[in-house]
Amino acid sequence: MSSSGTDALDLAAAREALRTSTPLVHCLTNTVVQALTANALLAAGAAPAMVDAPQEAGEFAAVASAVLVNVGTVHERTAEAMRLAARAAGGDGTPWVLDPVAVGGLPYRTALAAELVELRPTVVRGNASEVMALAGTGSGGRGVDSTAGADDAATAAAALAVRTGGVVAVSGEVDLVTDGRRTARVGGGSALLTRTTGAGCALGALVAAYCAVVDDPLVGAVAAHAHVSLAASRAADAAAGPGTFAAAWLDALDAVDGDALAGAEVRIAA
Repeated sequence: MSSSGTDALDLAAAREALRTSTPLVHCLTNTVVQALTANALLAAGAAPAMVDAPQEAGEFAAVASAVLVNVGTVHERTAEAMRLAARAAGGDGTPWVLDPVAVGGLPYRTALAAELVELRPTVVRGNASEVMALAGTGSGGRGVDSTAGADDAATAAAALAVRTGGVVAVSGEVDLVTDGRRTARVGGGSALLTRTTGAGCALGALVAAYCAVVDDPLVGAVAAHAHVSLAASRAADAAAGPGTFAAAWLDALDAVDGDALAGAEVRIAA
C-alpha cells in the first residue's frame, strides 16, 4: 500500500490531541538546547520539564506523559539519570524517545546509547550517521553533523526498528520514519533549521510529545516531523536570517493547526 499524502495517517487528529492534552514531556537533554526545547514544546502545546538529577529522574519519568533522552552533552551523572528515566518509562508503558547525538565517533556516548537502545525506546530519532552507527552499520558522522543522507540509512533504520519493536526516524533533506514495516517520508522544511542550534533536539522532544497523545508511534513521529517542517517553511518566508528564523519558527510552531498538518508533504508506503 502506498499513499501520496496523509490520508492513512490522521495528523490533524494528532495535532488536536496535542493541543487539548498538554502532555508533560520529561526532557533529559543537551544543556546547550534546553531553552529552545522548552520553548518549542510550549509553542506546540505541550509542557516541558528538565529533571536530570539521578535522585529524581526515575521518579519523575514515572509521572510524565513522555520522556526524551538526548545524549548531546552527557556525563556520568546525567547518564545514570537517563538509565533510570528510560527504565521507569519502559516499566510504566510511557513512551520515550532516544536521540543518539554524535553517537559513533565518541566511545562513551556510543556505549551508553547502545545500552539505552536495549531498553527498547518507543522512537529513536537522529540523523543518518547516528542511526547507522547505533544500528552497527556505520561509524558516525562529523560531530553532530551527518555525513550520510536519510535514504542511506533506510535499511539500517528498518532493522533497528524491528530490533527495538518501535520506530526509527531519520532527519535529512527529506525525513524518513519507519517501524520496519511502514515507511513515511516527510518533505518541506528549510535549510535554516540546520543553522539553528537545537532544532533537531527540539524535534526529538516534539516526537515525545506527539507519542504521548496518539496510540501509534509512527503517527506521532510523522506528525512531529511534519509539524517542524511546516513551521520551518513558514518561518523561512518571514526571516531575514538564522536569528530571526529561530524566533519565527517558534511562532510558526504555535500557528500550525490540524488542517495545515493534514496537508503536509508526506508520502507513506507499506
